[in-house]
Amino acid sequence: MHADEVHTDAILVRRLIASQFPQWSELPIRPLAASGTVNSLFRLGDDMVVRLPRRTGHDVESDHATLRRLAPLLPLEIPEPLALGLPGEGYAGSWCIDRWVDGEHPVAGETTSALALEIATFIATLRRIDTAGAPPSGRGNTLRRFDAATREAITQLTGTIDAAAATAAWDEALAAPEWSGAPVWIHGDLMPANLLVRVGRLTGVLDWGGAGIGDPAIDLAVAWNTLSPPMRKLFRSSLDPDNAAWRRGRGWALWTGLVALPYYRETNRILAENARYRINEVLAETTDSPAARGP
Repeated sequence: MHADEVHTDAILVRRLIASQFPQWSELPIRPLAASGTVNSLFRLGDDMVVRLPRRTGHDVESDHATLRRLAPLLPLEIPEPLALGLPGEGYAGSWCIDRWVDGEHPVAGETTSALALEIATFIATLRRIDTAGAPPSGRGNTLRRFDAATREAITQLTGTIDAAAATAAWDEALAAPEWSGAPVWIHGDLMPANLLVRVGRLTGVLDWGGAGIGDPAIDLAVAWNTLSPPMRKLFRSSLDPDNAAWRRGRGWALWTGLVALPYYRETNRILAENARYRINEVLAETTDSPAARGP
């Protein structure tokens, strides 16, 4: 998925575990066909998962600290850190073993009212957690930071999306008043690939690498990348964000869709499809544009 991605495979994982965690060396290992862009995933036995960052330099230890801090305070499952691996066997970075969290990913646009309300409850709970000593999120600050990259992506997608409508929607998001309150805990990347459901109910949230404190509007992006218009309305009613936050949240959804589509359309079908979905949902809400089309 990335030009600088580090090669990983089950043989490497087997060597790393044998050298650093021999107590698990006899367990079966199998690669997972996950759509995540940060980690390569390998199932270890029945109840563990090995996560190897696709790029060097990812702070796995910081991720584990966040998970340990938040897990007791959230109303659903998040990955439980079990072990932190060190560089070795030709792999240059840190890696980890977490408890497996069971469930299925919801299908964008096919969510229920119960799930929409549960996502809202999760976000509200996360926002109330004490922020003392919490790290800043890498995403949850001003949208203007991503202006140049967003406009470049719109140019790249000319002919695939309604570029004029996307530009207008992006300008509208940038015109929203900035967040002026105290930063709160945010996940930073709520989307179907990071949500887990069982029997239609939200049971888990994955991928906490972008978590930290910042503008809570970024977590509103789930309204456009996961929910249908009626469920979006219910979600908004439950969380009751002000108009400025809603506009910024829509901007976060648009930004992530616009930059993801040209980057992943040849390498990650699942992410590319969701990028189209969120672009379509944002533009349908702000214009009569036909939005994103094509393969």
